[in-house]
Amino acid sequence: MTAAGFDAQDERTLPIVVYVLYLLGPTNGLTGLIGLVIAYANRDRASPAMESHYTFQIRTFWISIAWVFIGLMLLFWGFPLMVVLIGFPLVIAGGLILSAVGVWFFLRCVLGLIFVARGEAYPRPRSWLV
Repeated sequence: MTAAGFDAQDERTLPIVVYVLYLLGPTNGLTGLIGLVIAYANRDRASPAMESHYTFQIRTFWISIAWVFIGLMLLFWGFPLMVVLIGFPLVIAGGLILSAVGVWFFLRCVLGLIFVARGEAYPRPRSWLV
């Protein structure tokens, strides 16, 4: 039993649920927000190992949102500017950013699932990298 009264398996359930909700998020958008709320609600009362996962999940969400916004803005301004040819690099950059964020997000979720399944803390929850 942990300090909160849960055994290790019970405590890992919600971080796993958040990772799965995040992986489903790109298909509908709503599940990512639900996962974020769960992560915020449980971070303060989790063990240090699971708290690292919640911190990692919260940072993954907000960093990905920021980069998706940047990619979408490049596409938004790039398409109209294609008329005068300066939009092509913006569209390419926006597409590359959105693709890279998708891969980065997927890798972070899968690696987080691996660590939580082992019952281990995420080694670098505040890192921008994978």
